[in-house]
Amino acid sequence: MKLRIKDNSLRFRVTQSEMVGLIETGRIEKTVFLGPDEKSRWTYALEHQPSSTCATLRYEAPELTVVLSTADVRTWGPSDEVGIYATVDLGAHGNLDILVEKDYACLDSSDANNHDTFPNPAICAVSQ
Repeated sequence: MKLRIKDNSLRFRVTQSEMVGLIETGRIEKTVFLGPDEKSRWTYALEHQPSSTCATLRYEAPELTVVLSTADVRTWGPSDEVGIYATVDLGAHGNLDILVEKDYACLDSSDANNHDTFPNPAICAVSQ
């Protein structure tokens, strides 16, 4: 899973196997270490819950979790839809845009860089 942070937005990119894990187990996560000790870790995660009706954000240091609706994840996973998009109200701090998207194969990369990505729908347009 890739995470891109830009201004007040978080963009998650999910591979095919991560999508399977998210649908089957309800959660996927990655941890980044920012120093040599155990306390220097930061974890980002996606999960889904049946009780959730829209995307929400949970931050409990050192973990950031985006919680999605189970219905949305199960509909999105096998579909042709690119992603799930939401805006979270941060009160006095404005809004946070959340984008959770399928990680598509790059058209100009090697097969190694495209391992486990979703087939890029633009491939048909390029090859014609």
